[in-house]
Amino acid sequence: MTKEQIPASRIASIDIMRGLVIILMMLDHVRERFYMHVRTGDPIADTIEPDLFFTRMLTHLCAPVFIFLAGMSAWLYAHPREGEYRSPSKFLFKRGLVIILIELLLYYLVWADSFPNYLFLQVLWAIGLCMVALSVACRFNYWLIGALGFLIILGHNFLVPINFQPGELGYVPWAILHDGGELGQIGPLTISLSYPSLPWFGVILLGYFAGPLFARSTAAFTRRRWLIGLGASCLALLLVLRGLNIYGETIPWSVQETTIETVMSFINFTKYPPSLDYILLTLGIGLLMLAGLETVKKQNWALDLMQTFGSIPMFIYVLHLYVLLAAYWILYTIFGATQGERYGLDSVFWIWVGALVLIAVHYPIAKVFAAYKHREKRNKPWLSYF
Repeated sequence: MTKEQIPASRIASIDIMRGLVIILMMLDHVRERFYMHVRTGDPIADTIEPDLFFTRMLTHLCAPVFIFLAGMSAWLYAHPREGEYRSPSKFLFKRGLVIILIELLLYYLVWADSFPNYLFLQVLWAIGLCMVALSVACRFNYWLIGALGFLIILGHNFLVPINFQPGELGYVPWAILHDGGELGQIGPLTISLSYPSLPWFGVILLGYFAGPLFARSTAAFTRRRWLIGLGASCLALLLVLRGLNIYGETIPWSVQETTIETVMSFINFTKYPPSLDYILLTLGIGLLMLAGLETVKKQNWALDLMQTFGSIPMFIYVLHLYVLLAAYWILYTIFGATQGERYGLDSVFWIWVGALVLIAVHYPIAKVFAAYKHREKRNKPWLSYF
C-alpha cells in the first residue's frame, strides 16, 4: 500500500493482524450463511467432522484478538507517537455507541430473512459495550487497569456456578454480564444475547494495558521479546490448566479413539462466554503472531491485503455481511433449496472457496475506501468510525 493510502503514523503489524481477523471473520460468516444446516454448537459438538471443527476453531481467533487490539488501539489513541496525551474517553464512548447502533440496526437486517422475530446481540454489541466501559476505566490508574483485566480473565470462570432463572431479579443483568441467553421481548421481537460482556471487558482492559509495548519509546527488540514471552506464557499456563483439567474450562478433555479426536477434545473450549482456556489459547497465538509480524521487513500482496482490510475494519465488516446476503439470495434463486428449506453448500471445502472469492471481491473496494478514508478523515470525522 502506498504512503498516500496508509499514513506512517499507523502501526503496520496491528493493521495486518486486524486484517487477518477480518479475513477469518469472512470465513466464519460464509460458514454461518451457507453451512447453517450443520450446527457446530458451543463447545463444538463432538459429532462434527475434523475439517469443520478446525475451520470453526481457526475462526475462534477473531473476537479475542480484535477486542484485545481495540484496547491497544485505545491506548495508542491516548498516547499518539507525535504529541501529548489526550483522553480517549469521549472517543471511546461515542465509538462504542455507534458500534452498538450498527449491531441493533444493520446486523439485524442481515439475518431478518432467517430469523425475523429475533434480535441477536453479538460481537459488535460486546465490542461497543466494552468501549463504553473502557471510556470510564481508562481514567483509572494504569496498573489498576491491568490488575482488573487480569482479575476478570483469570477469575471469571469461578462465576460459572452463579445463575438466575428467567423472571428472577438478577437474570437480565447477569445474562448481559456473564451468562447470555434470551433477555426478553420487545413487541414481537425476542432479544437474544450470545456475547456476555464481562470476560470481553477483561480482554479490552488487557489490550489497553499492553498498549505501551507499541509506544515510540519501546524498542522493536524489546516489544518482540515481550510479545513472545507473554504469548508463550499464555500457552504454557493453558497446557498446565487444561492438561490436568484443573480450571479454566467447564468440560474436561479426555483421550479419544484417535489422535485427531483427542486433539479436538483438548482444544474444544467454550466461547459463550469465553472460558479462561479459550482466551489463553487465542490470545497466546495472537501475541505470538504479532511478534512474528515484527520481523517482516518486505511488503507483499498478502500483507498489503491484510493491512488494507485492517485499516478499515468496520467498513469491511458491514459490507461483507450484505454481500453475503445478496450472494445467498442469488444462489437460492438459481439453485433453490439444497439443504432443507435453505440453499447450502455440501462440503467444508466450498466454505473456503467462498471465503477466498469474498476476499477477492472486497480487496479492490477496500483499496479505494482506505485511500479515501486516510485522505479525507480530517475533513470528515465520521470516517474514523470505519
